[in-house]
Amino acid sequence: MSAPAKQTTGTAPVDTTTMRETVARALGPEDETGAPPPAPENLDLLIGQLRGHLELLIPEVEQRLARLPKEGTARYCASACVGEARGKLQARPAPRADGEVEYARRLARVLRPLLDHFEGNAAP
Repeated sequence: MSAPAKQTTGTAPVDTTTMRETVARALGPEDETGAPPPAPENLDLLIGQLRGHLELLIPEVEQRLARLPKEGTARYCASACVGEARGKLQARPAPRADGEVEYARRLARVLRPLLDHFEGNAAP
C-alpha cells in the first residue's frame, strides 16, 4: 500500500510513492546498477505514466520555486531540473531498437530529482 498522497493547491494530489515506484520500474532500485530494461510489452504504459507524472509534478515544483530566495542555489537547481524535465517531455523516442527503453529511462532520470525538489530532499 502506498503512503498517503500529499494534497497540493492543484486539482490532483501528488502521490510521490507511486511516482518513485514508476521510476524504479524504469531504472531499477537506486542502489542497483545495470538494471534490466523494462519489458517491451509494458513500455507504452510506462512511458505514459512517466510523462503523466512529470506533467503533474512540474507545475507543483514551479509553485515551490516561487517561495525560494531568488538568488539561492536551491532555486537555481530546481529551476534547471524543471527546464530539463520540460525538454524531456518535448522529446520523443529515437527510431532505433532500444529507443523507447532509453526514452523511458531519460524520463525516469529527470523525474527522480524533480521528486527530490518537490519533497524538499534535494541538496542545494
